[in-house]
Amino acid sequence: MIDIIGVPFDLCGKRLGSRLGPAALRLAGLNQVLHDLHVEVNDMGDLDSGVESTQPGGLRNFEPLLGCLKELKARVRESLQSHSIPVVLGGDHSLPIASVAAALEVYEGDIALLWIDAHADLNTPGTSSTGNIHGMPVAALQRLESGVGGVADVQWSQLLSSVVPHQALSPERCAWYGLRDVDPLEGLRIRQTPGDLAITMHDVDRRGVVETIAWFDQWMKESGARHLWISFDVDALDPILAPGTGTAVRGGLSYRESHLVAELLRECLDARDCPYRLIGLDLVETNPLFDSNNETAKMAVEWVGSLFGKTILGGKSPQGGQ
Repeated sequence: MIDIIGVPFDLCGKRLGSRLGPAALRLAGLNQVLHDLHVEVNDMGDLDSGVESTQPGGLRNFEPLLGCLKELKARVRESLQSHSIPVVLGGDHSLPIASVAAALEVYEGDIALLWIDAHADLNTPGTSSTGNIHGMPVAALQRLESGVGGVADVQWSQLLSSVVPHQALSPERCAWYGLRDVDPLEGLRIRQTPGDLAITMHDVDRRGVVETIAWFDQWMKESGARHLWISFDVDALDPILAPGTGTAVRGGLSYRESHLVAELLRECLDARDCPYRLIGLDLVETNPLFDSNNETAKMAVEWVGSLFGKTILGGKSPQGGQ
């Protein structure tokens, strides 16, 4: 069972418009693609998007974000406890603070995170140059200190205490794929964390998708985590092919590369000796205001299809994938 949870919230991103993402993804045929794969789908509708409200000296639109995250966390927890796989449709990339936090609680910290994104999203209020929380979710999930005082520090503490469990996401169980726009202090944090995994577009160019996904699979097994959450930002895709995002960066994954990533992840998950399983997925930052003929949403939906088992010929491939 897959539970579709729409979250039309975009108040913590650089550009408004990703609130339209859940509708665009549904119109691009997300539910039908999953039905065609014989996956049972329960569309739980959309959460409230909130109203813009920023306290002077505080984090941008913190109050509406906090309300949204609390509601989303409860919805994802309910889905996980019913043994379903929640698929969260955003909305901006601040939303995994809640979805991954729910998984951390349900599985008592026994999860690893695969962050497929052009950006590391590892800033804190003290290191962010923009103050946009959509660049801070991984830092929040790791319960990093704010690095700043005043109202923003109080709000950051409130965010961690009310949403992120004390058993935070282990930095050694964070993996990134497709990085190409990383702030200096984010890069320093990644380099100084033994055991995490950062696969950049440079790595993809040099090693290819097959080797880098094998690298991830080996890292995942060595991490000891039995549960995998994937957070997919459409800006991981090259904006020439997927322009519909407010966080576009040139030089991303091609159409064929991105599908191979999804297909190989599926093969890893379906392998008989795989010690981990997929428990949830975020699909975020689809922004129809910057799109052309809903192409980005279509690409995202097709990518989800590949992740859940769609192949060119159908059935099992000679390599053992589904």
